[in-house]
Amino acid sequence: MDADAKKTALRMIPYGIYVLTAEGSKGVAAATVNWVTQTSFDPPLVVVGVKADSGAYHALKDAGHYALNMLGKGQQGQAFTFFKPVRHDGDTISGEPYRAGSSGAPILENALASVECKVLEIIERGDHHIVIGEVVDAHVAKQPEGRADDAILHMRELGDNVFYGG
Repeated sequence: MDADAKKTALRMIPYGIYVLTAEGSKGVAAATVNWVTQTSFDPPLVVVGVKADSGAYHALKDAGHYALNMLGKGQQGQAFTFFKPVRHDGDTISGEPYRAGSSGAPILENALASVECKVLEIIERGDHHIVIGEVVDAHVAKQPEGRADDAILHMRELGDNVFYGG
């Protein structure tokens, strides 16, 4: 396989930007994620790829639930904040205020929207594991104008040198 062709082709897959949050027995964890898709309407299921050695993965596995916090246009700073290990201080995660959702998962107060998910299955393959979650609650901070998918922050908006895939 041509490695450059593979990298280019895989980078053509569009990605939204989300912050996955969970609170396990070792505390609150959060990470910027982008391998996310809805896979079922009934029941509402989402799938997310989570780095296997990350604190967020271990916290969601321990807790059995997590939240996907959708970042909107102009929230590039929050995306970069959660690329790094987090600091939990009172009611903030790396300086971002949060509250506990109905499942107990941390909901970022400044996120455009969020869904809380119950972990149904984890497929452990490769350097990222696939987490299948059932949406058990949803929150919208502000109703977006126009198409909801136009309101989400996209990977391409993080700059010319930020890629995933390949």
